[in-house]
Amino acid sequence: MDAPSPPTPRWPVAALKALRPRQWTKNGVLLAPLIFAKSAFQSGLVFKAFVAVAAFSLLASGVYVVNDWVDREKDRLHPEKRRRPIAAGHLGLGSAITLVALCWGGAAGLGAWLGLPFVGVLGGYLALQAVYTGGLKHAVLLDVMAIALGFILRVVAGAVAIDVVVSNWLFLCTLLGAVFLGFAKRRAELSSLEEAAAHRANLADYTVPMLDQMMSIAAASTVLAYGLYTVSPETVAHVGSDRLKFTVPCVIYGVFRYVFLVHKRGQGGAPEKVLLGDGPIQLTVLAILGLAAWALYFPG
Repeated sequence: MDAPSPPTPRWPVAALKALRPRQWTKNGVLLAPLIFAKSAFQSGLVFKAFVAVAAFSLLASGVYVVNDWVDREKDRLHPEKRRRPIAAGHLGLGSAITLVALCWGGAAGLGAWLGLPFVGVLGGYLALQAVYTGGLKHAVLLDVMAIALGFILRVVAGAVAIDVVVSNWLFLCTLLGAVFLGFAKRRAELSSLEEAAAHRANLADYTVPMLDQMMSIAAASTVLAYGLYTVSPETVAHVGSDRLKFTVPCVIYGVFRYVFLVHKRGQGGAPEKVLLGDGPIQLTVLAILGLAAWALYFPG
């Protein structure tokens, strides 16, 4: 006898799940310019930075809903994505349109309050996602570069919101770190899916050894770039000491821990799940933030 089907969730529950609130953690990178500009104690700027995070989260959630509707047939064949509300049939076209309108309307309203330059970054991110969904996600290597560009735009948005300039070091570290996460994501997908190419066409062009090599290059580059950033003369002058270098061991451990999770635990396909579900990663993030706060705000 077949097991009974799980009950259909109520509309608010299905709608919230479709917005993928777990993935809002990615938008925490918008706070990086605030922290490294030594402005975390300026309440006005802190408020603007969190409004920017909210605006980007709403914008991204609308994109997730559009992507889920476009990919609903393929998602129904995926062991995990088939549980998404649209793929599972819990939300129809009307509900999807309503969610997108609410999310993008809210993002536009918050963006308008932050100013035209911020709205421009939101528009740039939306254009990138349109190109990505329209075909770039099926282009080998370019798909990962598009993911990395999305993180760069998040950092730029955070800087624009509080009217500071994105430093070359922050740009470089964000780019390399995002490339590392992108290749780790593809590696996890390729390893976990029996017929990976049926879910994402460009996975047929990747191999596990190739992705392992690319991950290694990106991981080493990320650690090196961040280490050089902490001891560069301009950073030491900005911080007022060389204490930021004490965050480097934590960054190295965090990168190595992530590689371990990808290889031994089959994780990495969803970075937000790693962040929210792995205790050592969480402790590492807290250690980095604590040491960075000590270095930046209490240079002694």
